[in-house]
Amino acid sequence: MTEKHTSGPPVLAFDSVSFRFDERPLFDNVNISIQERSLVGIVGPNGGGKTTLLKLALGLLKPHKGTIRVLGMPPEEARRQVGYVPQHFNFDDNFPATVEDVVLMGRMGHRRSWGFYNRMDRKLAMEGLEEVEMDSFWKTPFSSLSGGQKQRVLIARALTTQADVLMLDEPTANVDPATQRELYELLTRLAEKRAVLLVTHDMNFVAGGIKKVLCVNQRVVMHDTEEVPEGLLGQMLGTELRFVKHGHGERDDEH
Repeated sequence: MTEKHTSGPPVLAFDSVSFRFDERPLFDNVNISIQERSLVGIVGPNGGGKTTLLKLALGLLKPHKGTIRVLGMPPEEARRQVGYVPQHFNFDDNFPATVEDVVLMGRMGHRRSWGFYNRMDRKLAMEGLEEVEMDSFWKTPFSSLSGGQKQRVLIARALTTQADVLMLDEPTANVDPATQRELYELLTRLAEKRAVLLVTHDMNFVAGGIKKVLCVNQRVVMHDTEEVPEGLLGQMLGTELRFVKHGHGERDDEH
């Protein structure tokens, strides 16, 4: 995908943000800026703070220092314009919910009153399913879907917010390699209309489909990816990946 540039304000900005967990410093002086129509991978070791970074951006956690702005607003005010796909979706397979039911859940926080979903809710739900190519499954039991299909439905649920920013935590966990590739192709298309940030351990996708990477390991640094010789093993996961530049044009670390 050709990277799009914009002179507009960033959709996500961290300004001198610091955060502690159980009095232990996790991040210190984080400064990042992400523009619209960006596809950004968030990588790093387990426990390094990747999910915490998303929770800060969603306003579910508060920084101890610094400011965070999402679409020019504090995260808790912008949350209704952000689509979020968690790593784990707790769902009882014995509950007779259809794809329609699950996607419409994304509209619950956008309704003025309790009761039946209205025409606009259903329109946005169908548009979300069309965008992830699952509209023909509208009345299908959610429990009968494959892992990849379920993930597409959860992405559609996030899209019903008319999201300008889409955040996903390990969207390809527990699916086979072919399904991973399909989901990454989908996310690349979705990033043509909105900013997409995803936590991932898949270094091959980072190498092949992402222009910007947030490396998170008790510090947070934005990098441009740069291709490395074929077959080079990554320090983190032992897969083919790209070097990322740490300033001054030097190749000094891998993520």
